[in-house]
Amino acid sequence: MFINYPVVKINSEKKVFVSFYINNKRVRLYNGKRIKSTTSPNSFPIKERPKIANILAAEVYKYLNEGGVLKEYRSKTVVSGELTDLEYLKEALENKINGGYSAKYVTTLRDIYNKILKTNKSKNINPKAIKKIIEHYPSNTSKNTIRRHVNALINEAKHLGMKNNPMQGVKSFKSKAVLHKPFNDVKSALEDIKSYNKNLYLCCLLTYGCLLRPHREVRELVWGDFTSDLKFIKLSGSRNKSGKNRVVPVPFFVREILNKNKEDINIFSGTVKQYNPDYFKTLWGKYKKQSDVLEVGQTLYSFRHSGAIEIFNRTGSLVKLQQTLGHSSINVSLTYLRGLEVTELIEEDMPRID
Repeated sequence: MFINYPVVKINSEKKVFVSFYINNKRVRLYNGKRIKSTTSPNSFPIKERPKIANILAAEVYKYLNEGGVLKEYRSKTVVSGELTDLEYLKEALENKINGGYSAKYVTTLRDIYNKILKTNKSKNINPKAIKKIIEHYPSNTSKNTIRRHVNALINEAKHLGMKNNPMQGVKSFKSKAVLHKPFNDVKSALEDIKSYNKNLYLCCLLTYGCLLRPHREVRELVWGDFTSDLKFIKLSGSRNKSGKNRVVPVPFFVREILNKNKEDINIFSGTVKQYNPDYFKTLWGKYKKQSDVLEVGQTLYSFRHSGAIEIFNRTGSLVKLQQTLGHSSINVSLTYLRGLEVTELIEEDMPRID
């Protein structure tokens, strides 16, 4: 992009700046920070400022006519020049980091970004580099999970203005569906867990009875998330996976063991500080080793799955199931049910010979 030579001007406060137009929009620069220059005319005595400003004008002219990137003041919007794929990707990662996502999700995205930097040998992202990163993972399920994370980062970069699409041709991998194993006898399982650890028991109750996700939504609960009568839990969009505000009823069998404390107190730790993200994962792992109640394939999430089946079988309503699970759409709930061994057809629906 060619621009006219910047003009040096002085404002009423005796501060100098360089002024020029890009796409009929006037731009003012009081220093060289936005063009990666250390030139700062207004740090000099007043008499010397115009001379230094002329140096800045020359730097601006050269920088922009050689394709340098200029962004709007305090904004990521590009006024002139074009970012490289890796620069767009860096901004995409920053957006995700500041987007209120879980620490685990952000850590995975940061790891992917670093792998792209290490694997990609040019400023533009090559699909071969993406494929190499994804194919490093052992199972097709893991490959598809990483592919979704890479795609989320790339889509954010494209939204910011990246024209290249390095995901083109990077197809998903075929993987066998793994059915979640629900509990046939939830009550017995809960009683066994209750005798092992009270916190794990409460976590399982909330996961089953309120269909909350255990490792974040349940673990982070404070008493202020409950209504005064303990009949509802209210979570803001930043506190759950769907990103939407969520209100779920609290069944009586959960309420009867709750003893409300101060609003900022975590319901498990009894302090304002929550337990670490692996707290329930570690507890479950220890319980699993000594349990003779659990079946193969049953996990902490199996309580959420069992609760989902209970609601669907009792109500037959996908809408209610979607709302209770906090899914973004009914399509997600349908996919969820297909993985839970829920039969959507009954015998009467099948072909007959009359």
